[in-house]
Amino acid sequence: MAAAEPAVPALPGSGGGGAAAPSGTVPVLFCFSVFARPSSVPHGAGYELLIQKFLSLYGDQIDMHRKFVVQLFAEEWGQYVDLPKGFAVSERCKVRLVPLQIQLTTLGNLTPSSTVFFCCDMQERFRPAIKYFGDIISVGQRLLQGARILGIPVIVTEQYPKGLGSTVQEIDLTGVKLVLPKTKFSMVLPEVEAALAEIPGVRSVVLFGVETHVCIQQTALELVGRGIEVHIVADATSSRSMMDRMFALEELFLNHLIFHGSYSGCFLG
Repeated sequence: MAAAEPAVPALPGSGGGGAAAPSGTVPVLFCFSVFARPSSVPHGAGYELLIQKFLSLYGDQIDMHRKFVVQLFAEEWGQYVDLPKGFAVSERCKVRLVPLQIQLTTLGNLTPSSTVFFCCDMQERFRPAIKYFGDIISVGQRLLQGARILGIPVIVTEQYPKGLGSTVQEIDLTGVKLVLPKTKFSMVLPEVEAALAEIPGVRSVVLFGVETHVCIQQTALELVGRGIEVHIVADATSSRSMMDRMFALEELFLNHLIFHGSYSGCFLG
């Protein structure tokens, strides 16, 4: 299931009912299909917590291959409206999960002719800071070996290499298509977009590197926004904090923006 969080203006007083104490919980009526189940969430709960609550209440009835939108009942309009961007629960309200008519594209097998590998910021200065850095280097080595064997283009970025150093020596960059410095989080630089445009029929990107909750996440979001399937290699990406890594992968998975799994054996075909 994926749920969209549309950028619409905030609605004053849209929740209706009485206000809850800031330190307590707020009653919320969660509606899905013909069902309506009362529950509660912490004061200030946002989009992600609402999605998690819907999954806990209706998980066995939700078609995970559909795309959904969360809507809020607005008293001033007398009907449901798309959940405002940045919405936080502050008073009693009613929300519903609405399936859209379009189906999500399911991710199939990767094929070398339509795939590009993205190696993100695997640099020497990150070695002592990133959890399990040696392990993700090892998986990254195998990924690049597989890319060379299968003729898959590889794009590599380095975050501010003057200060953070080059890609670690263990990662063999022989034959890669591009090695680019960057000073922004996302790998989707103008040079990268130009390189992708030169490769006919690109459909998928296999993405790995650091850090999961920053550069990996931002790169995935930008690529998906351009209509490219993104496969994050879970055992070849990490962060300074395992909590940051876990929440980044969980958030992306729950929103169905990307899917993640292990490609450590470079299973393509």
